[in-house]
Amino acid sequence: MIEMSAIETSGLTKAYGDLTAVNDLDLVVEEGEVFGFLGPNGAGKSTTINMLLDFTRPTAGSATVLGYDAQAEADAISPRVGVLPEGFDIYPRLSGRRHIEFAIKTKSATDDPDEILERAGLSADDAARPAGDYSKGMRQRLATGIALVGDPDLLIMDEPSSGLDPNGISEMQDLVRSESERGTTVFFSSHILEHVEAVCDRVGVLNEGELVAVDTIEGLREQFGGGATMTLTLAGPAAEVRAVADELQGVTDVTASGRTLECTIADPAAKARLVTELADAGATIRDLRIEEVSLESLFTALTNGDVDDSKTQGGPADAVATEPEVAR
Repeated sequence: MIEMSAIETSGLTKAYGDLTAVNDLDLVVEEGEVFGFLGPNGAGKSTTINMLLDFTRPTAGSATVLGYDAQAEADAISPRVGVLPEGFDIYPRLSGRRHIEFAIKTKSATDDPDEILERAGLSADDAARPAGDYSKGMRQRLATGIALVGDPDLLIMDEPSSGLDPNGISEMQDLVRSESERGTTVFFSSHILEHVEAVCDRVGVLNEGELVAVDTIEGLREQFGGGATMTLTLAGPAAEVRAVADELQGVTDVTASGRTLECTIADPAAKARLVTELADAGATIRDLRIEEVSLESLFTALTNGDVDDSKTQGGPADAVATEPEVAR
């Protein structure tokens, strides 16, 4: 069986006159992974997604979605992709259930509307109400339900947590995990970095039209974050065992103050080694805290140009064209 990438771009570029929105984008998103696409406003995330969906044509380069050319074979792609756009438009007088039924009919799908509504987190009572009465969060759930129609192989979600309360965000995370377990590739953008960190296998960071990093969250921390901070509270003076940490590979910036030993962990494997070495040296550890570099800090560093411009192979997402998507 030949393995296929869910999304692959090569030199993908989109220019509007003198403005280059996306520049020479090389990206691979594997089948079945949950991929987060980060970047500040104007980074080119929306343009990237619009090219993948053939809403706009690239100036140069190419893209394939589920093995099909994104422009030449868009009709073959559309039935296999579910799209949750930001700023979803609803028909105010139609009930939530009628929206789902219309989407099922349009896609010639055989889904059970009640099952779709349940997966999207809308109750039977909510589904019977006119969608014009929905809160923003309920509209988001309805849009998610429409995107799930037809059991898509690829789910593209733009700001899926928009308008949701903490409980709704948790439900959305569960939905993303559930779809991934079903074998669906999930590709989404989000400005809620904790949401990205909670569900993504990998993330891509786009800045000024260029992909500046692609990796797992842990990989980004190792590559750009400068390491975790490890603070150990000991039973005795920290200065007596400071040399153990100083000499351990993967441990840097060691400070000893009273009974507290603090150091930077450059190699994740060094965390366990440090604890073991300290115990072997006769130290008793009373407490241990590890503070990982936050995704927000990594994002700020990457988009402010505080890191190397070299790219790692990986992937993109922000807003999608926001015309009504009931039929998609």
